[in-house]
Amino acid sequence: MPITYYYLLLLLLLYLFTLYISLEAHRSDSNVFCKEMERKALLKFKERLTDPSNRLSSWVDEDCCKWMGVECSNRTGSVIHLDLKNNDCYKESINIEAGPHISSCLGGEISSSLLDLNHLDYLDLSMNNFQGIPIPSFLGSLEKLTYLNLSYASFGELLPPHLGNLSNLVYLDLYSDPYSIQNPQSSWVQDLHWLSGLSSLEHLNLGFVNLSLARTDWLQTLNMLSFLSELHLPGCDLQNLPVSLPRSNFTSLLVLDLSYNHFEVNSSIPQWLYNISNLVELDLSYCGMKGPLFHIAWGDLCNFQKLALSGNEIGGEISEVVEGLSACNNSSIEELHLGLSQLAGQLPDSLGDLKNLKSLQLYYNSLSGPIPASIERLLNLEELDLSYNVMNGSIPEGLGKLTKLALLELCENLWEGVLSEYHFQGLTKLEDFSISSSNKTFLFKVSSDWVPPFSLTNIRIMNCPLGPRFPAWLRTQNQLSNIVLTDAAISDPIPSWIWKMSPQIQWLDLSNNEIGGILPGSLEFFPRTWVDLSLNRLEGQLPLWSNVSYLILEDNFFSGSIPVNIGQAMASLRYIFLSGNFLSAHRSDSNVFCKEMERKALLKFKERLKLKAIDLSQNNLSGNIPNTMCSLPLLSYLKLSENSLSEELSISLKNCTALTLLDVGENKITGNVPKWIGESLVSLSELRMRANMFTGSIPDQLCRLSHLHVLDLALNNLSGTIPPCLGNLSDLSSSQSYSPQLRPAHSTYTPQLDLVVKGRQMKYTFTLELVNVIDLSNNSLWGEIPDEITNLSSLGTLNLSQNQLTGKIPENIGGLQKLETLDLSCNHLSGSIPASMSSITSLSHLNLSHNDLSGPIPSTNQFLTFNDPSIYAGNPELCGDPLSTKCFTPNGRKGEDQVQAKDHHHEDEDDEDKYETLWFCVSMGLGFIVGFWAVCGSLVIKKTWRNAYFQFLDSVKDWLFQVIVSSVACVRKMVESEKSPPA
Repeated sequence: MPITYYYLLLLLLLYLFTLYISLEAHRSDSNVFCKEMERKALLKFKERLTDPSNRLSSWVDEDCCKWMGVECSNRTGSVIHLDLKNNDCYKESINIEAGPHISSCLGGEISSSLLDLNHLDYLDLSMNNFQGIPIPSFLGSLEKLTYLNLSYASFGELLPPHLGNLSNLVYLDLYSDPYSIQNPQSSWVQDLHWLSGLSSLEHLNLGFVNLSLARTDWLQTLNMLSFLSELHLPGCDLQNLPVSLPRSNFTSLLVLDLSYNHFEVNSSIPQWLYNISNLVELDLSYCGMKGPLFHIAWGDLCNFQKLALSGNEIGGEISEVVEGLSACNNSSIEELHLGLSQLAGQLPDSLGDLKNLKSLQLYYNSLSGPIPASIERLLNLEELDLSYNVMNGSIPEGLGKLTKLALLELCENLWEGVLSEYHFQGLTKLEDFSISSSNKTFLFKVSSDWVPPFSLTNIRIMNCPLGPRFPAWLRTQNQLSNIVLTDAAISDPIPSWIWKMSPQIQWLDLSNNEIGGILPGSLEFFPRTWVDLSLNRLEGQLPLWSNVSYLILEDNFFSGSIPVNIGQAMASLRYIFLSGNFLSAHRSDSNVFCKEMERKALLKFKERLKLKAIDLSQNNLSGNIPNTMCSLPLLSYLKLSENSLSEELSISLKNCTALTLLDVGENKITGNVPKWIGESLVSLSELRMRANMFTGSIPDQLCRLSHLHVLDLALNNLSGTIPPCLGNLSDLSSSQSYSPQLRPAHSTYTPQLDLVVKGRQMKYTFTLELVNVIDLSNNSLWGEIPDEITNLSSLGTLNLSQNQLTGKIPENIGGLQKLETLDLSCNHLSGSIPASMSSITSLSHLNLSHNDLSGPIPSTNQFLTFNDPSIYAGNPELCGDPLSTKCFTPNGRKGEDQVQAKDHHHEDEDDEDKYETLWFCVSMGLGFIVGFWAVCGSLVIKKTWRNAYFQFLDSVKDWLFQVIVSSVACVRKMVESEKSPPA
């Protein structure tokens, strides 16, 4: 009992002590104000900032401790925390377009008055916009700082090594956002030696700061930070990842992120990483790793909670990975990210043993087979991404038991069977769902009155029949922001309940259906919305929808003229694709994208008009491109092909200096090819002007377009010679290979162009950047093919057919090592086919017909594959296979064996013939001498042989005499008998 009273008394004393402390703290709060010196320091700091939205409006009171973002010590009144993080600004910075939130970003300069805040230990200026200014070096003098966060704030230039003086710093985040459009230059360092002074550092994030100059010693420097628990270095341009680290000091390291670097290693994961005993999260995504994960089978990954290796060349079987992890006695893996890793095989049943798994990402592999039924045991699973594989079989209904599942990505596979409401019965937290199948037998079949248990924000159903009516259950999904229902066999008009959700819709894609009807004339969408309604049967006038940035209405039945107020009503418009409709434009409204600007002459509106892509091809546009065409400084894609545009190309286009693609093909445009194209449109990479009425010569100014890789001037009336300077086009003469990057599912836009390659017109989209074409066919060009053209080592297609070219094919044409298509037909070329052409091993389409070529056709390398004689037709002096005309030398001997030999080879053969003649004469002389003396010498020496020999000659003489006499007598008798008359 006394012991019980003792504990009660102790609890009472603790309660009274706590009450006293709280009262003292409250009293100090009411009496302590910020120091005047620090108040003035903060006001000076504010003066140097830009604050468009007046976020710091509270910074006027006497007590700075009550200001927004300021925190003071309860006892001393000293400013200890300054937190000006801005989430709204960050949301804007990751978007490709500037919008209404941009004004909330703080900017300007960082005042050195912060040094007067002697007790400041927490400084957060993250998620603002300082427009690439360097981080001030005086921050290294804030000695009491324990927390410094300048991430996503658009700082740039060299990181100050003075930050290494902050020995008390525990948290340092200098992440340089690579997706921000507000930072013209990312940060960089000369070395990382200054980090060794941060002896207390536990958290370090230098994401997307350029560390390439740190070279090989970056790891040794970081190895000195013994308290480091989190290290984030994604996208830092690191190239060297040591295979070994003899003295690892990362005893406290829990999280390591080295993703998006380009390490030059030959193994998957260096051994020393497995020796970090406390490591629980490892992210090496997109780092160039190669080779399988042998260490999984060794149990080295059993302590990992997160393993992210997407975008590497891991290879092997997915079953080995899963079974290796499931073999752990108590696998702690929560996140397994192996997308785009060249994995194959089937998911094993042991997948269900990874019971702590929360996120499984296996997209873009070659996985096959069905989803194992054991997946229903992953009750903690929140994310499942199996998209872009070749998985088949029925989707198990056990997925419906994963009650925590929020993301389910199953698109682009070969699913079979039926997906019904039973698959979703327990998915109450599902927010993101995608499904598609290349197997036409797969069905998404739910009852008409089904009410889903979830509330989706994103839905993507593709290549899966849902129609002909819109799915009624979608009406219950009130939180949808992304709606993608493509190739879903829907023919109903778009229901009104979808349009009612327009203010929240960010992505609407109903393309490739049979949807008809007329669209609402005006709607308001979420800012920067993407709308794709292409390949349907929509008709009527074009809609005017505010906040839409991407409008794709290709291949429908829209008619009428483009609304004259489209520039005002759709000020957010960035990309508009209207090809394949029945739109028209008159001279008075052909400049509709900026007519409002011209009328009001408002500079602000000009700044808002930021169109980047316009596609009005395959419509009924007529007249000319107006000279009053407004300046669109950001326009990079302009496609006006297959209309009835006429007159000369508008000089106003020279103001579109950002153009990378210009397509005015298949019109009736006249005049010369403008010189200003090469003088002003310096960023142009694709120029297509085929099938017009251009005259004159090809201007030399086009040779200045260093980025040009597609030049199509075919089917015009051009004359003159081919400019030799075309051989200076740097993008076509470069030997560097291009590695295309994976485009995200919701990328901005995909340029597309119709080009004649290998004799056929083909549409190029994703691979357009890989296509290198010069097509000058069907003109009246004369003169010789310039030798300089052979400098274009990256050229893939060269078409000079249907002209009046003369002279020889350049001898060095073999320098076009990447040439796939060569068409020189229907000209007046003469001479032989150059032997160097045989060395173009990539050549697959050749046409040399209807010229004046002569001599033998090469018969080595690629020419062995050209078996169609029509590609040489119309050259009567050509010979050799596959023509019926064979090649012969003057002495009658077939010359096919010699036609491909080079000059020095011919000389070798001539020398060989001379030696053969010489040896023949010598052997004949020796033979005659030996034979003569062998016979005559023996007769001279041996008398008996001599007597016998002459006796033999006498007998032969007598025999010949008798034969001749008898033969003459017979002949005479026959003649006499023929002359006598018959009896």
